[in-house]
Amino acid sequence: MMYSLLQNKKTKLIFILALALIIRLAGIASRPIWYDEAFSILLAEQGPSAILSGTLAADADSSAAEEHPPAYYFMLWGWIQFFGNSLISVRMLSVILSLGIVLCIHQIANHLFDPPTALTAALLSAILPFQIHYGQEVRMYVFLTFWLSLATLTFLKRQWIPFSIAAALAQYTHNLAAFYLIPLALTPIFQRDWKTLRSLTAAGFAALIIYSPWLTQLPAQLSKVTSSFWIEKPGLEKLFTLFLLYLPHLPLPNNLLLPGLLLATLTIALASFQTYRTPKEKSGLWLAYLSFTPPLLLWLASQISPLYVERALLPSHAIFCIWLAWAFTKTKYPAPIQVFAFALIFISAGIGFSQHVIYKGFPYAPYPALHQSLTDRLKQGDIIVHSSKLTYLPSFYFNRSLPQFFIIDPPGSSTDTLSPATRNILHLEYQKDIETAATSASRVWYIIFKQSIDEFTAQGFQSHPDIEYLNDHFTLASTEILDDIRLYLYLRKEP
Repeated sequence: MMYSLLQNKKTKLIFILALALIIRLAGIASRPIWYDEAFSILLAEQGPSAILSGTLAADADSSAAEEHPPAYYFMLWGWIQFFGNSLISVRMLSVILSLGIVLCIHQIANHLFDPPTALTAALLSAILPFQIHYGQEVRMYVFLTFWLSLATLTFLKRQWIPFSIAAALAQYTHNLAAFYLIPLALTPIFQRDWKTLRSLTAAGFAALIIYSPWLTQLPAQLSKVTSSFWIEKPGLEKLFTLFLLYLPHLPLPNNLLLPGLLLATLTIALASFQTYRTPKEKSGLWLAYLSFTPPLLLWLASQISPLYVERALLPSHAIFCIWLAWAFTKTKYPAPIQVFAFALIFISAGIGFSQHVIYKGFPYAPYPALHQSLTDRLKQGDIIVHSSKLTYLPSFYFNRSLPQFFIIDPPGSSTDTLSPATRNILHLEYQKDIETAATSASRVWYIIFKQSIDEFTAQGFQSHPDIEYLNDHFTLASTEILDDIRLYLYLRKEP
């Protein structure tokens, strides 16, 4: 009975979806929240009007207050109205859309090839850590991937109205959607399919019309990225990082970086070799093209204005899953090579997934333990100062009644990404420097990531400047280490 069920294609797909769900639920509660997730929740909680204000309000340099379009925040706000703002709840929204991506990948591969290849592609998307990580994160990248996967499927089926809607929604979700849509739109030119090109051009104009209300905001949002954002110009090392992201994923401990890179490189080399050996299989070459051209375009554009956000490559990774499935099931690789290739993939997935579950380092932190420690020892008149927004926003999400502040980033610096307009909309408490924050306090709880301290000691400083100030004007009473967080208690020195 069970064997006959497993022979059924729909049953196999259900098993793969169930596997994808179980994997994405692993660690959904224990995995720490981080700054970006806290920002998403806090902004979405404010409602549509505040979301638009937080996105459209202009800074002094005429750049947008928030660099992302509002579609994801609107959807998250609606979800919170029904299911609440607990961490598990808001992450479940991404989990559900991630399962939708698995379905889209299955349908794309089934349209191009056959059910066995489609099931293989769905399985790979279910287990590869890049999809798993963002399939449970409270950010817009899983939504971007869903809309672009749907755009790809409707493009293949020549369903132009759904294509226009999906393409527009992708752009409303993330501005970098264009780096996937442009290579997709160039497909009919490379294939010399002029009839499809005419239809696609009309569908593209329809998508632009749907997106046109936001086009007027795009220059200000791009200005936000170019004028004050943390992204640096990517170097050639991003090629190797891409291989690691696509298979074992990052971060990896130092002792697993080289094995992970070898596994990924060998897997991609085998798939590339088979693509080269079967030039008549145009679909395989097209999948490789969509897997690697968007990252290349984004890398090239980032040499002019840094935009290279690796999370935005998740849609290309979805196609990468189909490419691997095709390369190792449809190209008549000898059975031993097929087994070897899938062993490489599964080992890579196992390494990456284990790290995904156990990793608790920067930018994550054990905020429940931090708040318990503070709540147990906080006294009347104490203040809590965060060295930056990175620890403050997750802490603020967990407990909004604590007397806590954060020190804003130097205005105009590459880390100055949380605009004054957004800070006010989120009702955040902040100070311009440690002197102002601690001016009248007798006891100061100071919270900082170890990485922030290391950045200054690497430049020759004795410690972080805030800590040096506190050491000069206060007495260090206690130090607590919570993973990568340092919690210091300072008592004001007697005059």
